[in-house]
Amino acid sequence: MVVGVHRPTQLVIDRAALRHNIHAEVERLDQGCELFMVVKANGYGHGAIQVAQAAKDAGATGFCVAILDEALELRAAGFNEPILILGVTSPADAPLMAAERISTTVAATDWLSDAQAYLALAEPTAEPLHVHLGLDTGMGRIGFRTVDELTTAIDFLGQHKSTLDFEGIFTHFSTADSPDDHYFKQQVAKWHALTDNLPQRPRYVHVSNSATSLWHAACNDNMVRFGVSGYGLNPSGTAIKAPYALQPALSLTSELVFTKKIAAGDSVGYGATYTADQDEWVGTVPIGYADGYERRLQGFHVLIDGQACEIIGRVCMDQLMVRLPHDYSRGTIVTLVGQDHGSEITLQDVADYCGTIHYEIACGFTGRLPRRYLN
Repeated sequence: MVVGVHRPTQLVIDRAALRHNIHAEVERLDQGCELFMVVKANGYGHGAIQVAQAAKDAGATGFCVAILDEALELRAAGFNEPILILGVTSPADAPLMAAERISTTVAATDWLSDAQAYLALAEPTAEPLHVHLGLDTGMGRIGFRTVDELTTAIDFLGQHKSTLDFEGIFTHFSTADSPDDHYFKQQVAKWHALTDNLPQRPRYVHVSNSATSLWHAACNDNMVRFGVSGYGLNPSGTAIKAPYALQPALSLTSELVFTKKIAAGDSVGYGATYTADQDEWVGTVPIGYADGYERRLQGFHVLIDGQACEIIGRVCMDQLMVRLPHDYSRGTIVTLVGQDHGSEITLQDVADYCGTIHYEIACGFTGRLPRRYLN
């Protein structure tokens, strides 16, 4: 996708905020517990490579991604730290992952047998394929569900140590960000039922995402997968206060490219969904839903000179219109996410208006938006 460098719309990422959030969590961890920064989905829209470097500077010792290509991107950028793929990969890619020292999640024993067959046919690598067994304790997504299944997988790994390394075991909690911990405790109990009598303990034992590490740190064991909180976002939204101040790393800014005065009765935008009931000034901002700024944000607001200016008419693919308190010159800064003259729009504000979560908003910003990095 073309990056819009000749347009005044941009995401601004503050690396100092990233480092602050990640280092604050590193400082809270027990001795011997490592932090792997989750940089999947292009670092939650912030830029995977830049986030990974900031995380490394702040004390992260490894990274988590969702797919193999994201792991390969990190390796190509020169990151030599451990990288764990959290999603299911193809067994056919086992030789490539072994060669690149990329760890992979395994959720079924037949995956191991298929991967072993591919590894047997490939050129030997310096290291075996590093495997993390994923357990389904209640997330209902992927993973082993019974002790028998898990034992069979561990036995298989033990029989093929030269090509398959049992590096880790983990689960994922689905309600760690909820004030109601009933289901969370059920998952913890299931985790213990599956793992308390393991025949061997791998290098990494991890259950904590951001929410678990923030509010259930006793569960951390020796590695946490730190995700959304590293970007300065509270995983619970506003339901639970974070134990330390999170600094949002992302801002979204643009400029006014056109202004005009319309008369009472004039309409604005597709479908003529907005009609002025009095004479008013209208400004056009060069951003739209093709950039990930949701069409459903009609009626929300942006900040201009610290003032909330309502988005009027439907958000277009590439532009949107706002009602102005008076005329402004072309080039006046427009803040869509971030701080402006003492006022602020957070990703949580945008998400609340859209009826979704800030994760979705951040990940939805497209590659057409240039990312500018500070600090």
